[in-house]
Amino acid sequence: MTRFDILSIFPEMFESFFGCSLLKKARDKGLIRIEAHNIRDGATDKHRMTDDYPYGGGAGMVMKVEPIARVLEAIGANPGECLRILLTPQGETFNQAIAGELARAGRIVLICGHYEGVDERVRENLADRELSIGDYILTGGEAAAMTVVDAVARLIPGVLGNEESARHESFATGLLESPQYTRPEEFRGWKVPEVLLSGHHREIETWRRREALRRTLLRRPELLAGASLTEQDRRILEELKKES
Repeated sequence: MTRFDILSIFPEMFESFFGCSLLKKARDKGLIRIEAHNIRDGATDKHRMTDDYPYGGGAGMVMKVEPIARVLEAIGANPGECLRILLTPQGETFNQAIAGELARAGRIVLICGHYEGVDERVRENLADRELSIGDYILTGGEAAAMTVVDAVARLIPGVLGNEESARHESFATGLLESPQYTRPEEFRGWKVPEVLLSGHHREIETWRRREALRRTLLRRPELLAGASLTEQDRRILEELKKES
């Protein structure tokens, strides 16, 4: 079982998100455990303050180091016994490859920032890694925590009903996924490609690979540099470039 601990000043935000769909089923099966912890529980003043004015002046408030440290200690998130991740715009950009790495960890602790940022001593002494989900600013790290848990959990064996699904999704092979269709065969004159109705599995796989290459070339060409491509793939890409 993989355990996720989330430190937040708004732990109630996670109840609905993690109580639905695949994540709920995975929790019910005991495949994953998700616990949200209130950082305010680590505060010692009567107002349970988790932020204060920044030294040196400046706009906004900064999250304090003490409450975060105390909650980490209270839940036993000790160095070397879990992976402690600070969610911050300054972290490395989260992607499918990182999700795969995290899926092999037994316990992941996600620290959600808020306000103008987090005391630097959290980054220096209490976090093993820093992650960002993109080059934009959120109100807090809660949405980022949900994203990371969702992406990682679906890679844990048994969480998806069909393990093949994860291997063919966008980014799993370094390419975007090929187009998908379902019933009806025709709607308002919009038809499903004939090859998908043919029953010829080899032709279907060839078509899907070509379309995945086409879609990646048109929409996210930078992904091709890191994708695992065969000589046949490279020939197809050359043909697609000529077509375009």
